[in-house]
Amino acid sequence: KGRINWRLPSLKPSRFEPRFLHGLKADLLHLKRKLNERLLNLNEKSCHQGMCSDASPVLLLDGQGFALGKINLGELEAVKVSRFKFIWSSNTQDEKKGVTFYKPIGIPDGFYSLGYYCQSNDQPFRGFVLVAREIPSKSESTHISTGIASPALREPVDYTLIWSSNDGSEERLQGCGFFWLPQPPEGYKSIGYLVTCSPKKPKLDKVRCVRADLTERCENYQVILDVGTRFSEFPFQVWSTRPSHRGMLGRGVSVWTFSCNSCWVPGQELPIACLKNLDPTLHAMPNCDQIHALINHYGPTVFFHPDEIYMPSSVSWFFENGALLFRKGDSVGQSIDVDGSNLPSGGRNDGEFWIDLPSGDRKNTVKSGNLGSAKLYVHVKPALGGTFTDIAMWIFCPFNGPATLKVGVMNYSLSKIGQHVGDWEHFTLRICNFTGELWSIYFSQHSGGVWVNAYDLEYIQGNKAIVYSSKNGHATFPHPGTYIQGSGKLGLGIRNDVARSNFFVDSSTRYELVAAEYLGDGVVFEPGWLQFMRKWGPTIVYDVSILPLVLRYSMANISIKLPVELYGEEGPTGPKEKNNWVGDERG
Repeated sequence: KGRINWRLPSLKPSRFEPRFLHGLKADLLHLKRKLNERLLNLNEKSCHQGMCSDASPVLLLDGQGFALGKINLGELEAVKVSRFKFIWSSNTQDEKKGVTFYKPIGIPDGFYSLGYYCQSNDQPFRGFVLVAREIPSKSESTHISTGIASPALREPVDYTLIWSSNDGSEERLQGCGFFWLPQPPEGYKSIGYLVTCSPKKPKLDKVRCVRADLTERCENYQVILDVGTRFSEFPFQVWSTRPSHRGMLGRGVSVWTFSCNSCWVPGQELPIACLKNLDPTLHAMPNCDQIHALINHYGPTVFFHPDEIYMPSSVSWFFENGALLFRKGDSVGQSIDVDGSNLPSGGRNDGEFWIDLPSGDRKNTVKSGNLGSAKLYVHVKPALGGTFTDIAMWIFCPFNGPATLKVGVMNYSLSKIGQHVGDWEHFTLRICNFTGELWSIYFSQHSGGVWVNAYDLEYIQGNKAIVYSSKNGHATFPHPGTYIQGSGKLGLGIRNDVARSNFFVDSSTRYELVAAEYLGDGVVFEPGWLQFMRKWGPTIVYDVSILPLVLRYSMANISIKLPVELYGEEGPTGPKEKNNWVGDERG
């Protein structure tokens, strides 16, 4: 991957080791670092070309600001920089588990760095950071108390050394990393950290701080590097960050720098912030034609298990084939119009109405679904302050089958436990609005889910990823196999079996766009059934006492980690009632 992978012995001096030999080791390490730096400089383009070919950007129709390489945030303009210079890499026994820190280079004229970048060595080199410039016509704001114009960007007034890999010895500075936090002027916020190979403070013009009203609070997300007391006198952690307020109403913009500290407490406010998008038009979001182009280009193929009994269907097929609307206190259900226009709309999930299967011979037919009519229902919304687009794809199954419990090497079919009427599942494509490339996919899995980067996905055709739907439960996964939801340590949990088969739905052609609120009223027609905020199935109560004692004991021990459907929770609500309709995905 364009890196020198030499293994060097420990550089700690030994009382029995000749001084010249220790000096030779230090020289070799210095040479290794310099060669890596040269290789990275020779391969500067590898970061933005590191994206697997299966996720290459789509050729888009003309639009206002989508995939143009830069985004107007109001008083700031941001661009994505993908070229870096090697600065320092953490020393570990296994280099693949190390983390490398980079300085952004090739920054366009007039733009400024806001912080450095890092990533784990076991991942493809595909990252970026945002750099920013002031938009001249909007770049200054008058300070209320002084009446003096305040620029959007300013140099820091100083730096604070946060941590160093050096043990305090002046003799062993080579190969060490020093982490610096810019100290912002009053009324400004730091956005990222700097890393050097010297204890000398960086120059003040190496980075810019941002006026506080142009920033949002951010939070630590995932640990990238954890240096415990075993390797250092002081513990030290490096985290990726994300805006604290996310979802389609959130205006926080990730800069893709990192956070680091030696004594951070969960919930504590970080000394850095993210940017804030103050452009009310969100001009970098795709227009309606571009949405369809993105779906045609990236739409995954959803594979169902070869032994799946409960297939998906379209909502209209479900209504046409006898689904009934029930009202509290009425024992007879009402037929539903094919477009759901006679369903009660708005309100909240108050238990007053619900949908159920038809009775008689049609019940089993409807439970089995109808793959030929199935389609994906698409909701498009801004993410990370309009710098990304989330394309949430919802699929409907008339029935969710019973669960299978795994206890050690044994599998127990739970008969009715876990089954319910009306099953809504989804996955979400996250598209970068700077380039139009697929960045990741979120796989919804019962009460949780996981984001998977584009380079870790399976692809079936060109840019189209594969989504696997689990047998009976229809949770989504990126790869075939058996996934256990529960406690892997105890060997207890619900089985989720996924595999490729001849049962599939191609979302790039079989979809319906049902919502994109940012486009404005009337641009996308929202079907009547989408406004039904009650349950798509009746309340289910399961008596787990009918299970053998060993299973009751097992389920009691992992109940917190199991899907809520196993414990008689209310029937599922529709997509618009889910908290991720407006909010961010869980994970």
